Amino acid sequence: MKTTISPDAARHRRLALRVMLRASRFLVAAAALAAAMILSACGNSDPLAASGSCEGDTLTVGSANFPESETVANVYAEVLRVNGLEVDTRFNIGSREAYVPALRQCAISVIPEYTGNLLQYLDKNATATSSTDIDTALPAALGSDLVIGTPAPGQNSDAVVVTKETADRWNLHSIADLAAHSAEVKFGAPAEFQERAGGLPGLKKTYNLDIAAENFVPIADGGGPATVRALVEGQVTAADIFTTSPAIAQNNLVVLEDPKHNFAAQNVVPLFNAAKQSDRALAALNAVSAKLTTDELIKLNDAVSGSSKTEPKAAAVAWVAAQGLNTPAG
Repeated sequence: MKTTISPDAARHRRLALRVMLRASRFLVAAAALAAAMILSACGNSDPLAASGSCEGDTLTVGSANFPESETVANVYAEVLRVNGLEVDTRFNIGSREAYVPALRQCAISVIPEYTGNLLQYLDKNATATSSTDIDTALPAALGSDLVIGTPAPGQNSDAVVVTKETADRWNLHSIADLAAHSAEVKFGAPAEFQERAGGLPGLKKTYNLDIAAENFVPIADGGGPATVRALVEGQVTAADIFTTSPAIAQNNLVVLEDPKHNFAAQNVVPLFNAAKQSDRALAALNAVSAKLTTDELIKLNDAVSGSSKTEPKAAAVAWVAAQGLNTPAG
């Protein structure tokens, strides 16, 4: 029997078909856009994915992704320019796991580094913790494609930091005191702190501070503002914060003593790709190292991260002038 469709039903059916067609076209377009975004994200997720070139005279100064590294990198860039070198910059690259391969590939030419962590990164079996022992061990660990300048007297070590309230409540003075509360501790630090010798493995081995995986909170700002905020607001109980951070004094935080030297000495040192190092560049950055004491590091950090919130480049230019480094090295 033939079915008769009323005019209204036919009109509704045509309308429904048009809606379905439009929806279909939208979904196809959305899928294409999503695919394009995924491809774009994959292509741009690592700004250093394409290796650089070791040819040419331009020096690309890099930095890690925390304020002190960027500030010292700006100092390096400024002094290299003063000494007549052509300079490019590539800041906030990320952790050592990202920028050391970039340095090896000449995607960057030089970066401010920290001696103890650099040694532990390059040599997983390294046991040196004093500045002297680290400086002795580093050359062999660098291999043929990396080279360092003269380490600065200034250093910035990792530290286990808690709020004063936590220190008072648990009567904390050293990392060993915190170990008794391991099960209650949420620990904030960069993700790589979970694996580094001086990170969670070292804290467990040296002090029996045993942080469960679910109590580790990765924070990717190298002990910077996000880490400090997480600590102050109680999202974490303890955190890895550098000893030259002005936030320690600003927030009345407590640095727990490290009597067994879990954290190695961390003198600031320029790390070059060997192919990009020159006598002139080395002399210029060694002159920076000679002036870069721990007190001067703290002053630079306070300028950038303290109340004045000076831009890293401006702070670097002012510091270079104040130190008499704004004329070519002799």
